[in-house]
Amino acid sequence: MRAGSGAGAGRQTRSAAPRLSTFTGRARYGLALSDRAFHRTEVLVDAPPGRQNTDARTQSRVSIGPSKSAEGRKPVKAFLFYVGNLLLSSIVLLLVVITILFLLLEIAPGDPVQTLVGDTPVSPAFREQITASFGLDRPIWERYFVYVGNVFTGNLGVSFGTHATPVSDLIGDRIWNTVALAVPSIILSTIGSIFLGVVAARTRRPWLDKLVSGGSVAFFSIPNFWLGLMLIVLFAMTLGWLPVQGMGPYGQEGIYPAYLVLPLITMATSELAYKTRIMRSSMIESLGQDYIDTARSKGLSMRRVIWNHAFPNALLPMVTVIGYSLGYILAGSVLVEQVFGWPGMGLLFLNAVHRQDNFVVLGVVIVLTVTILAVNIVTDIFYGIVDPRLRARFRMGGGAPTKRGGMGGDTPDGSAESNLLSTTKIGTSA
Repeated sequence: MRAGSGAGAGRQTRSAAPRLSTFTGRARYGLALSDRAFHRTEVLVDAPPGRQNTDARTQSRVSIGPSKSAEGRKPVKAFLFYVGNLLLSSIVLLLVVITILFLLLEIAPGDPVQTLVGDTPVSPAFREQITASFGLDRPIWERYFVYVGNVFTGNLGVSFGTHATPVSDLIGDRIWNTVALAVPSIILSTIGSIFLGVVAARTRRPWLDKLVSGGSVAFFSIPNFWLGLMLIVLFAMTLGWLPVQGMGPYGQEGIYPAYLVLPLITMATSELAYKTRIMRSSMIESLGQDYIDTARSKGLSMRRVIWNHAFPNALLPMVTVIGYSLGYILAGSVLVEQVFGWPGMGLLFLNAVHRQDNFVVLGVVIVLTVTILAVNIVTDIFYGIVDPRLRARFRMGGGAPTKRGGMGGDTPDGSAESNLLSTTKIGTSA
């Protein structure tokens, strides 16, 4: 913006500030560049000619727009708002899961009192006493709110099938056995899928690419329980190499590595196949970008181009897949633990369903849901940190990238022009 001179300059500045009404002379111009975040604008005003110092002219500074400290807080606020939305949506989803499962178990056939006493005949008076002691005679809506309140305080109820044992104790005894299967399965499937995906994407042998892709589709389509049965038939019954059923020899405590091999392979196979296809597609897309051609034109070796340029960008989709794969592994552990007799949460869940032990079923599902939601929240936060597109949205205050036309308009990639400090100088000539 170029200011006018003489009386025109006085008319332009009179409405803005009375101090500028006596200014004369040609104003020095400045080009104002602004961005999406409305950066701070500085106006440097020269002192009037009559008040000028003989040594140096005094300039007064007027700041327009938010300060630098406010700009620094804006990405933090956007990131906290992003995390708050994740936490709020997770709490709502947890309440929906509890509500649906609670209502389904209420309308399901079965008598919890009979589950508690077993086949022992009891009198009607004793049955009424047990019903009242556990609050089963209350209306369903009252029992629902009481149970939801207990869940958020860590009380998951008692098991009617194990003589009123707290559900939290039953889950605490089994959860680490499931973790011992789930965590190695995630690590093994992730490392294997990265290697196979990169090999399939960069190979020049069509048969190798078809072998990896076809094998991924085949193993992803095989049910876990059927694959486990086939592994038992081959390695345990036919070859006699590996044991099955349990975590170790009868009467021994702890997890023996030989008993872990077959359940681990069964749980990791389908995830390995799925992640391999994701990694292959992401690597092929990354190898087709312009920065790969630039790296090749610089004379870099193919190994450096792949591992230093294409591979880090291809890993971004894998971050989300790795986090979300925990849900699939925990869901598949129900049948895998049943096939191999692994005393984890999946086997506890199936036994509770067979005994119609509703509180144990609810407790296992709630713990698995909370675990999956927590891992997904951590995955989304980590993805927001490593993905430069989301970091750019945080810097803009959480708004979606937009593009405005004209000089000094915003660019969706956050170019250097949009990050310049907008400065306009208005004053008199010497």
